[in-house]
Amino acid sequence: MSRTSRTTLRRSRTALIAAGALVAAAAGSAAAVAPFGTSAAAAAGCSVDYKIQNQWNGGLTASVTVKNLGDAVSGWQLQWSFAGGEKVSQGWNATVSQSGSAVTAKDAGYNAALATGSSATFGFNATGSGNSAVPATFKLNGVTCDGGTTGPTDPPDPTDPPTDPTDRVNNPYEGSKVYVNPEWSAKAAAEPGGSRISDQPTGVWLDRIAAIEGANGGMGLRDHLDEALTQKGSGELVVQLVIYNLPGRDCAALASNGELGPTEIDRYKTEYIDPIAAILADAKYAGLRIVTTVEIDSLPNLVTNTGSRPTATPNCDVMKANGNYQKGVGYALNKLGDAPNVYNYIDAGHHGWIGWDDNFGPSADLFKVAATTEGATVNDVHGFITNTANYGATTEDNFSIDDSVNGTSVRQSKWVDWNRYTDEQSFAQAFRNELVSVGFNSGIGMLIDTSRNGWGGADRPTGPGASTSVDTYVDGGRYDRRLHLGNWCNQSGAGLGERPQAAPAAGIDAYVWMKPPGESDGSSKEIPNDEGKGFDRMCDPTYTGNVRNGNNPSGALPDAPVSGKWFSAQFQELMKNAYPAL
Repeated sequence: MSRTSRTTLRRSRTALIAAGALVAAAAGSAAAVAPFGTSAAAAAGCSVDYKIQNQWNGGLTASVTVKNLGDAVSGWQLQWSFAGGEKVSQGWNATVSQSGSAVTAKDAGYNAALATGSSATFGFNATGSGNSAVPATFKLNGVTCDGGTTGPTDPPDPTDPPTDPTDRVNNPYEGSKVYVNPEWSAKAAAEPGGSRISDQPTGVWLDRIAAIEGANGGMGLRDHLDEALTQKGSGELVVQLVIYNLPGRDCAALASNGELGPTEIDRYKTEYIDPIAAILADAKYAGLRIVTTVEIDSLPNLVTNTGSRPTATPNCDVMKANGNYQKGVGYALNKLGDAPNVYNYIDAGHHGWIGWDDNFGPSADLFKVAATTEGATVNDVHGFITNTANYGATTEDNFSIDDSVNGTSVRQSKWVDWNRYTDEQSFAQAFRNELVSVGFNSGIGMLIDTSRNGWGGADRPTGPGASTSVDTYVDGGRYDRRLHLGNWCNQSGAGLGERPQAAPAAGIDAYVWMKPPGESDGSSKEIPNDEGKGFDRMCDPTYTGNVRNGNNPSGALPDAPVSGKWFSAQFQELMKNAYPAL
């Protein structure tokens, strides 16, 4: 399911791109995003004329003209990514910002309104090698410019299945509502103040074989898909499924161990993946856009927690040796990807796990191996998801990886600890480029789980820390208030993050709440259960740590139930510390 962009590069070094959809954004807003379900029935289209006016060894000057071919919009932002290490140094007639390779040009206010047929032109200077090329893809107001001008259309008949994998859209979240799990919604609404978020979409976790049919009297996969058809109505709807039951699951964390032993790859295939794939292939559900998050907390463990690494565990060594993580992920991608309305996103850890140089490239290489195993190909991969069920801030605005204090780089701070990234968004955008470089399709998109990374409340910093040292600068300004990046279980002080929304930044398909807020990461003490879930000391608030969290306290909340069970105290804390605030 290739998602390669369709962009024409003319000899005059001009890119002319027509957009099939425009999503209007309000001028002056902090970020122009497309909330789920805001699809336009009006005519839409655009063209982008990108000209490199002057280029030399060390920099370039470019002019960009955006022309609106569709109905009037009241604000605009244009996004693209540089491929040659260019860095914007100055812009005019637009606010031009950059994070990693991703660039965003936002209207200057006075030129925000674009009537049908009208244009806005802006320019910028950037440093570069002298070999800069026209970017391959542009997005206007979060929508990829990929050909044609469209008029109002009747909604598709949900009973008409796509006939070919190429029917997959570039970004399944654009112009689509997202399924609200009624079981989670009811629990959220029953909490004091929970009705403020109980209508938000969250992931449906298939974390054991019994969950397919419905465990302990709960909804099974068909129940969820039938309910999704009801919620869909005449528009588009995304259903988010978490595929999470590998043999020897999560070899480095006992709290999320699963029911299948390290060698039970055949059971994984025949009793877990095959039944899911059969249900998703039912023509009844062909009108749904089904997003699968494929096996969180698995593949990165084979890079970071094996061999001679100080963080290595015997269980992870076993899984690396038997290859069943790669086989399981490849099999899942192959079988689930057979349905043309399924969009597979592989879990890609988070910046506090694989953001270091010795983890970054090897992880991308390993993902490529898994994606070409058991009959899978890179065309079965629509994208990747970062920060699933984790707490890393989406953006850290009070310091950057390029900052230094008294001659000492931010990378040398105790918090960053030589990582290349300070937040999830810059990591996701950079890792996307790395994945493309190792052979994944250039159109892959990224998801970021923002369900618990808001870090709001009274303790949220409003600016950089004191410049006394690099540590005071970073620690005083960081939103993420964990004691260590390695802390992952029921973190005290965490809050709800950005609300789910489509195409919030270049290369990012959506912010999602894949981990349902209020569901525990693991129990604070040993609790017998029939799901194979153990007790991990990282969920014990009295634990003083290990090598994987720098021997820091766990930072976990007390009195937590087994992972996946409802944790009222955590839910209340997430609402209290939400950012943006509720």
